[in-house]
Amino acid sequence: MSSVEFNTLLIGNADFLKPFAFTLTKDAEQAKDLYQETLFRALSNQEKYLEGTNIRAWLFTIMRNIFINHYRKKLKHRMVAEPSASDFFINYQQNTVSNKAASNLQMKDIHVAVYHLPNIFKKPFMLYYEGYKYFEIANILQEPLGTIKSRIHFARKILKSQVPRQ
Repeated sequence: MSSVEFNTLLIGNADFLKPFAFTLTKDAEQAKDLYQETLFRALSNQEKYLEGTNIRAWLFTIMRNIFINHYRKKLKHRMVAEPSASDFFINYQQNTVSNKAASNLQMKDIHVAVYHLPNIFKKPFMLYYEGYKYFEIANILQEPLGTIKSRIHFARKILKSQVPRQ
């Protein structure tokens, strides 16, 4: 199909998109934007249209997909960016009094748990705790990288199960 034939077919069926765009958006300006973007995408993807198929269905599908993608983007943006009533409490600078005795006891429990780790898990875990990267630990212990990652993971898992939470 030539570009001229496609453009004629597109223009002849484009008017049916306007009410559908308004139905989706419920806003005249957003409907115009959706309509315009649908026509743009249809023109830019003209080679994907199969001659003889229902062009209205193809255009409606393009419009619906654009609307859904915009809705999802807006939803993600809203979840990340919109302020909420709890922001006050999140950003509020509160002075807390730490309980040295409780934190010292918890640190003692952690040290005991680390001390009782099997040596195969303790060495990579302690090197990681000291700030070494996975590949550096693998070089130091002369073990494969995957093995080191696995051992550190299992060491964390063991520690989580042994150290009581408060």
